[in-house]
Amino acid sequence: MALHGFACAMIVASTLLLLSTDLGPVEARILNPLQSSEIDEGPCKLMVHSRGYKCEEYEVRTQDDYILQIQRIPEGRTGDKNGGKKQPVLLQHGILMDGITWLLNSPEESLAFILADNGFDVWIANTRGTKWSQRHVSLDSSTREYWAWSWDELVMHDLPSNVDFVYSKTGQKLHYVGHSLGTLVALASLSEGNLVDKLKSAVLLSPVAYLTHMTTPLGILCARAFVGEILSDLLGMAEFNPKGEIIASFLKEACRHVDCYDLMRTFTGKNCCLNASTVELFLKYELQPTSTKTMVHLSQIFRGGLLTKYNYQNEVKNRENYGQSEPPVYNISNVPHDLPLFIGYGGQDSISDERDVNLLLNDLKFHDTNKLKIHYVNNYAHIDFVMGISAKMMLYNDVIAFFNLV
Repeated sequence: MALHGFACAMIVASTLLLLSTDLGPVEARILNPLQSSEIDEGPCKLMVHSRGYKCEEYEVRTQDDYILQIQRIPEGRTGDKNGGKKQPVLLQHGILMDGITWLLNSPEESLAFILADNGFDVWIANTRGTKWSQRHVSLDSSTREYWAWSWDELVMHDLPSNVDFVYSKTGQKLHYVGHSLGTLVALASLSEGNLVDKLKSAVLLSPVAYLTHMTTPLGILCARAFVGEILSDLLGMAEFNPKGEIIASFLKEACRHVDCYDLMRTFTGKNCCLNASTVELFLKYELQPTSTKTMVHLSQIFRGGLLTKYNYQNEVKNRENYGQSEPPVYNISNVPHDLPLFIGYGGQDSISDERDVNLLLNDLKFHDTNKLKIHYVNNYAHIDFVMGISAKMMLYNDVIAFFNLV
């Protein structure tokens, strides 16, 4: 559940936590197919069936031929509560996470289960590069070519492909819930006119569009040190795997320069409401790989103060890709003014700082006032929005009420 220049922080902090804890049909042949044992032990069996819910798993093929896995919880534990067609909701996790992040707490505390029990048709996305979406039609995940993407490709391919898939399966516009990087990808995609005809609303939790005021010391250290460029250029690493030996050694060294005591608080802010057993599950199933190029791109946002497409740091390459010397800016003010938006943020968040959220809200100043709901939780930090044991009362009930009104 992390993000941007902070993404770097997430990797530093979470990797060190790990080091210190015992804790749709595709026509072409898919490389890196899941083994039967992995399919048998996939997210549905690991986290959903055992809680008494139905669960389905599908494959989604993007336009650039990545194969993504998506899970569906079609109904609650008591069956078809609405007695017919249910409103679909797509949940999108943050960076270095996968869809399991929505399932870590009990059914009474996890958003995916709460939505299902309230009569929604729940779909859970898994971004390319994560364990359940690490396949491609022609590229092997052990090659640099497989990892040659930044979060721009999530904007252009992953999110639209998942939205299209859910829309085609249900025949309905869907509600969207994104956390952290999941908010950035949605805002960027909507600003370019994508998704508009298939989304009914969007909920943005711990939204990230600006990182100018990010206060997490580990994130600032990494972003300023150009960590992404160092790893990519000097070490030749196209895949950023926080559990890998090289990354672990490198990040352990980073804590010689900042205080890494109480790491969760150090990189996310003072989370008020985390359950120790949930954190243990988090350490068991997360962190997930991403591309080094994505890490570089996120660091560029922090250092540059603008929400732009990937900067190749080379005028010729930028012109080849964008037809101009500098990367284009994602203009958030282009998000359709009549799209119902719910923005939830916290007063203790070191990543999605209140001042940066206000910059985002300024971009949305012309949004229809009756289509924009702001939900502030003073004592919440970054992780509380998806793992907080009080989130149902403090947040999720309001999200459901928002859905029912649009």
